[in-house]
Amino acid sequence: MIKEYSQNRSNVIMNFSKKYCDSPQELLQSLGFRKVLEKYVSILKKKDTLLYDNLVHSIGRDKINKPLLELFRLLLVLDTSEVAKLNKEYSKLIQEKDLLIDFVEGFYNYWRKLERYALIQTSKESSGIQSVNFIGANNNFSNTVLSTYRSIEENIMGYKHNVYRQLSAGINAGIVLNENHETLPVEYDVLSGIQVVNALVITPPFIIYPKRNTRSGTFSEVFANPISNLNIKKSHYFCYPAKVGELLAFVYFHRDFMNHGVALANLFELAKPQDYEHKKPDLIYVFGQRIEEKGKKTVFYKDNQNDMYIGFANNTEDIDYFGYMKKMILTLHNLKMIDKQHLPIHGAMVNVTMKSGKTANIAIIGDSGAGKSESLEAFRLLSDKYLKEIKIIFDDMGTFKIENGKVYGYGTEIGAFVRLDDLDPGYAFKEMDRAIFMNPDKVNARLLLPVSTYKDIVKGYKVDIVLYANNYDNNKEVLELFSNKEDAKDTFVKGYRMAKGTTSEKGVVESYFANPFGPIQRKEETDIIIERVFSTLFNNKVEVGQIYTKLGIKGYEIKGPEKAAIKLFEWLKSK
Repeated sequence: MIKEYSQNRSNVIMNFSKKYCDSPQELLQSLGFRKVLEKYVSILKKKDTLLYDNLVHSIGRDKINKPLLELFRLLLVLDTSEVAKLNKEYSKLIQEKDLLIDFVEGFYNYWRKLERYALIQTSKESSGIQSVNFIGANNNFSNTVLSTYRSIEENIMGYKHNVYRQLSAGINAGIVLNENHETLPVEYDVLSGIQVVNALVITPPFIIYPKRNTRSGTFSEVFANPISNLNIKKSHYFCYPAKVGELLAFVYFHRDFMNHGVALANLFELAKPQDYEHKKPDLIYVFGQRIEEKGKKTVFYKDNQNDMYIGFANNTEDIDYFGYMKKMILTLHNLKMIDKQHLPIHGAMVNVTMKSGKTANIAIIGDSGAGKSESLEAFRLLSDKYLKEIKIIFDDMGTFKIENGKVYGYGTEIGAFVRLDDLDPGYAFKEMDRAIFMNPDKVNARLLLPVSTYKDIVKGYKVDIVLYANNYDNNKEVLELFSNKEDAKDTFVKGYRMAKGTTSEKGVVESYFANPFGPIQRKEETDIIIERVFSTLFNNKVEVGQIYTKLGIKGYEIKGPEKAAIKLFEWLKSK
């Protein structure tokens, strides 16, 4: 059974199935409240704050947690004068109203800055909170926290507030967990029994602060299963069953990285029980396991016997960036696609319908920071005048398949993981109600939001134009088409771009086929697939070229993608 309460790094996890507080009295009596209070007081003591010194002086002893907790219980129903009459021990502290209010405000703000998660465990014999609408339970808990804070503070002040701000004081995300019904080969018994995410509710704005804001290096292959001998504490893990394109992935994440596990909901379709019960997954990823080996370990393994790809990332602050979660999953997907003779695409693709009724499917290829997503976002913002509809097929990673002698594009994700710096300044505010913000105050700040539906990304769309996103050349033409296959292949395979701070790279760099997530690890096999795909494109007279996003050129971060979008509109009108 998962604990009633746990706190790790900057998050707290409450098991509502074990303890659910629906009144201020129950809240103050809970283990969670006591633990948060103890942690806040220890921070004040460690920082050697004047507030802590004054509290110790007023209470008259070093151990102040217990008297503060007892005082809060009294202040729920009594004002300060009544408390003083009831217990003279608090007389001196109550006289220092400003001191007490400062503590209450600081404590409340500390709570709100934590990442707060609630779990509801379901079973066949569900009772109590398990069978209640968990959205309602989350809202009620938030109101309980607010009511507790306001009652205590107003009883200290001796009067009611004139202005109330109905802040999100409860949880950031609620997770309903199912008993484990997935089917795993016997070699993976170490993962059997870990509870599976069945549903989520996210309370916006959801802002998280991972320890890292860039990813570095590529994922390396190992030839011994990295999961075989792990000593996994199953109550510390959760399984997110993700639909990654046509594949099924079981992503097992440690509670230390709860934020990244929850963020998956904005990126990959959450599989339903009928999608995974009694089915073997195509991909398995264990994220955040502690091992004796020092340093960062991000590796993958091909399990030929069970026809699965396995990913592993150990528990270290170096992997505390969503890129390590997302890109490993996509690497495993891409390796599986290459095995099936399909071409993984690092890029973006949209299906557009003009006002005239004409349709087109546009694919833009480029590595991180090349401007593919930003150009299509600018395209979307300018679309009202020209377009009836725009559907995003993929925003980062997709697959080209040859079907009936033509190239079709398929997506992997329902969401987008985009840089805040490269978006229209007002865009993030418009999406606040459904986006997840990551390190918004830092370089490479990110926004993670849903942009498409699973039905659309797996439908398959015939490719009408393929463009390489050139973010470093200041070319006036904006869009250029290749006249022959070899020149086109040469540009796409070299994969030049100006690094934009999304990784640890700097300057103009090169990456094989603009995709370090699968193709570089299977270069020989990918070379053959690239030749076949580009031959098919040119045989079908599909236009292949470069679009100059200029995203890496100073001063063109917004203008470059806008001009690229306008050029795409001109191309559409000419067809």
